[in-house]
This record gives sequence, C-alpha cells and structure tokens, in this order.
Amino acid sequence: MPAAGEELGPALRAEVRAYLDHLAVDRGLAANTLSSYRRDLRRYVDTLVARGRTAIGQVGEDDVVSFLDRLREGDERHPPLAAGSAARAAVAVRGLHRFAVREGLSAADPARDVRPPSAPRRRPRAITIEEVERLLAAAGQGDTPRDLRDRALLEVLYGTGARISEAVGLEVGDVDLERAVVRLHGTGARARLVPVGRYAREALETYLLRARPALGPPGGSGGPLFLNARGGRLSRQSAWSTLRTAAGRAQLKDVSPHTLRHSFATHLLDGGADVRAVQELLGHASVATTQIYTLVTVDRLREVYASAHPRASV
Repeated sequence: MPAAGEELGPALRAEVRAYLDHLAVDRGLAANTLSSYRRDLRRYVDTLVARGRTAIGQVGEDDVVSFLDRLREGDERHPPLAAGSAARAAVAVRGLHRFAVREGLSAADPARDVRPPSAPRRRPRAITIEEVERLLAAAGQGDTPRDLRDRALLEVLYGTGARISEAVGLEVGDVDLERAVVRLHGTGARARLVPVGRYAREALETYLLRARPALGPPGGSGGPLFLNARGGRLSRQSAWSTLRTAAGRAQLKDVSPHTLRHSFATHLLDGGADVRAVQELLGHASVATTQIYTLVTVDRLREVYASAHPRASV
C-alpha cells in the first residue's frame, strides 16, 4: 500500500524520479548527495501536492517561493533548516525545473528568477601542526594489527587530505608505495592521484606487511585496504571511532575526519602552496571552494602582523 500522499500527484513523483535517475546515471552524483536531494525533493513534492499541483508543468514561481520560505521558517512537521541545508534544497529544486524544461515536461522554469537562500561561508576549523602530531602519536599506541591499522588510517587522512569516505573506500590496488601515491575516488566518480609523505608511507607499509594479513582472509592480497576485525571493509563509523579514541588520548576536543582535511589544506597554504595545487589535492571541482581556506591563513597572518609590526597598533 502506498504511503500517505503517494496516491496523489503520481505524474509529479514520476518526473522527480526521472530527474534523480538522471543525476545518478548521467551526472554520476555521489550517493550521499543523491540521498540528500531525494529527501529535499520528497518534501518539495509533498508541498506541491498539498497546493494542488499534480505535474511539474503546473508549478508556478509562487510555489517555489513558498517552499523555500517554509524551509527557512519551518512548519508543523519540520523545524527550520539551517541556511546551508536550505541552500542545498534550493539547488535541488532549481535543478529539477531546469531538467523539466530540457525534457519538455514544462514550458517554463518557475525557479529561474527565484534567489536561493545564501549559505554563510563558514571558515573551516583546523588544528595546529603540534596538535596534529599529538593526535597521530596517540593513534594505535600498541603493536597489534588494529593499532597498526589505526595509525595508518589517521596518517593517510592527514597526509592526503582524504575525505573519510575516500579513505575507507581505498582498495589495496589504489596504493603505490614505490611511487608514493594513492588513488582517491572522490565525489561524482572522480579519481585523483595524491602524493603520500614519508610518515604515511611508512605507516601504510607496516600495516600492509604486518597487520592486514592478520585481519584479512588467508591468501587475500586485493580488496579493501582498511579492514575490520572480521576481514571486511572498515566502515565510516569505525573510522570515526578510531579518530575519537585518538583525540581523547591526545586531549583534543571536537576533532573530526574533516578537521584533518581542513588542517591538511591550511598547513599546505601556510607553507606556501599554491591554492590551485591544493584544489587538485583536495579534489575540489572549483577553486572557489578551496579559497575559503585562504581566509584562515589571512587571519593568521593578520594576528602575526598585529603582534609583531611596530606600527600595527597605531
């Protein structure tokens, strides 16, 4: 039996499914992004059906504006969305209507002139190099296969700037210790080669030689790089747990895998790396995404200037 409301607006729901299929197959959007878009558009369809719309061609600009306003204000079923989440939902809605026009499902784009809510530019939080060293020193302090795995995992996260999904998604074949590179599989099915520094390379080599054979099935030389105790792929949740444990030992608060990614980028820029090189290393599609890290380094330079220049306080 269909869920409440599913029997209403079947054409509209089918059109949204066609758009999501387009994003998955033709655009290769990442699974997490697709899941967010699906959730946003399900709420959009429910709103449209409640307003009497049964097909995408019936939607007007006032419908779009009303939906976006309700996202920011909340309603009896949903709390107000943060600006970033509301902006993501607006992107999904605008994309749906552009798709509908291209496919001949709608004569006009009612979202074309609707301004989406702007998300504030949040400055990424990075920890200092000394804090990173404390964190990595606290990872897997013993000599068991799990300890060696945990050290290798955190060294890879900081040493490559990998997203947590990219790190746990690594295959053994993605690691080339001789060339000191790893192949990371990013969002939208994009892959990139990233150099691996000495510490991460040594941690990986030790893990591959001494720990992974003990964790994996006998004779297994391929498959997932980071394994759990049962020989399967390490999950994102377990990787998070590894980091939390190390952060607790190092007496660091609010450290996430993305904190290490932010720190990787910030420390590179602080060291003089070109922003476009950092963009490539992070796998950002646009340099504008990477440039938010330059705001952090400018703040740091301003602090140094204020404390050291003889006329800074004049």
